[in-house]
Amino acid sequence: MIETSEVKYECAVLVGLITPYQDERKLEEYLDELEFLAQTAGAVVVARFRQRLDMPNPRTFVGSGKIEEIKRYIEEHEEVDCIIFDDELSSGQLRNIGREITGVKILDRTNLILDIFARRAQTSYARTQVELAQYQYLLPRLTHMWTHLERQRGGIGLRGPGETEIETDRRIVRDRISLLREKLSSIDRQMSTQRKNRGKTVRVALVGYTNVGKSTLMNLLSKSDVFAENKLFATLDTTVRKVVIANLPFLLTDTVGFIRKLPTELVESFKSTLDEVREADVVLHVVDISHPSFEDHIAAVNGILKDIGASDKPTIMVFNKIDAYTFVPKDDDDLTERTRENIPLEEWQRTWVNKTGENTVFISAVNRLNIEELRHKIYDVAAQIHMQRFPYNDFLFEYYNEEEN
Repeated sequence: MIETSEVKYECAVLVGLITPYQDERKLEEYLDELEFLAQTAGAVVVARFRQRLDMPNPRTFVGSGKIEEIKRYIEEHEEVDCIIFDDELSSGQLRNIGREITGVKILDRTNLILDIFARRAQTSYARTQVELAQYQYLLPRLTHMWTHLERQRGGIGLRGPGETEIETDRRIVRDRISLLREKLSSIDRQMSTQRKNRGKTVRVALVGYTNVGKSTLMNLLSKSDVFAENKLFATLDTTVRKVVIANLPFLLTDTVGFIRKLPTELVESFKSTLDEVREADVVLHVVDISHPSFEDHIAAVNGILKDIGASDKPTIMVFNKIDAYTFVPKDDDDLTERTRENIPLEEWQRTWVNKTGENTVFISAVNRLNIEELRHKIYDVAAQIHMQRFPYNDFLFEYYNEEEN
C-alpha cells in the first residue's frame, strides 16, 4: 500500500490473456482500461502479467508457471495488496488462485466494476441496484468468499435440520436478493408513473461509453450542474433536465456509461435506468473520438442498445473531444500500415458521415466547439417528432429558420 499525506492507495497487479479471440494489441487496450478502472477505485497499478493461451485455464485462469511468476513477484514486493484479473473468474478459479497465492486480495474485472459502482452510487435507488448486482455476483462464489453471513439474522432457531453454514448463507443471500428485487420493482413502478406524467414531451437520451463526456455535454445543453469528472462511471444516477432550443422544449436524460465486458448482473439490476433510454424518442450517442478504440466503444454501446431494444431509435452521433484528437502524418517512404494516429480528423469525419448520414456532428464539449451545429441537429430531429404529436405548432420550423437568417 502507498500512503500519501492525504490518501492511501492500494497497490495492484493486473493479469490478462492473449487468446485466438484477443490478440496482444487488444489485450493491451483492455489492460489500459482495467488500469483506469483500478485508478478510479483507488489503486495504483505496479505491474502487468500476460500469457498466451488458447483458452483460460479452468483451474487458475493462467497456467501454473505464470501463477508461480506472479507469486514470486508478490513475495518480492510486499507492498502489493491485490491481483486483478481482466475477466470474470469462477468460484473454483478464485478458490484455487487463493490457495496458490496467499496474503493478497484476488479480484476480477466484474468485482472491480461492482466496487466502483458501490462507491459512486449516491441515491437510494442506485445503491439498491448496485447491492442487488453485488449479491447476484456473490451467490455462486460464497464458497470462496464465505463470511458467516448467518450472524446478520441470528443463527439460533433459524437453521434447518442438517443445514450447513454455507447453505444458510446461500439462503440469506437469496432472501436478500428477493427483498431487493421487490424494492426495485416498487421504485420501478414509481419511475414508470413519473415517465408517463411527462406527457408527450419529446425525450432525448444521452448514451455512450463511460468517460466520453456525456455529463459535461448535459451541463452545456441544459445549463445545469450535473457531476462530471475524468473518471470511469462518474455518473450512475439518471438525471433528467428540461431543455429549450429556440422555442422547442424537450427532456434531456443523462444515463450511466457503458463499458466492454459489462457485468451481466449490472445490466439486469440497472434495467430500470436503461428504461429511460428504451422510452426515449431520440438518442444522442456520444463518442470520444480521441480514444484509440473509439470504434470498439461504438460497437459495445450499439450492442447494449440492441439488447435493451433501443437500437432502432433516431440517433445523432456526437463525436466529442475533437480538441484532444492527435494526428501524426506518415512519411512518404513509410510503408507500414496506418494506425489511428495516422488518419486525419477530416478523414474520420467523411467516413462516419458516409456511415451514419447527416445526423453526425464533431464537437468539443469542454471548449464549446461546434455546439451550435449540435443544437441545430437536435432541434431538427426533435421538431419532427414534436410536429407529429402537436401538428398545429407550424411556427417551430419557421422560427428556427428565421433565427438562422
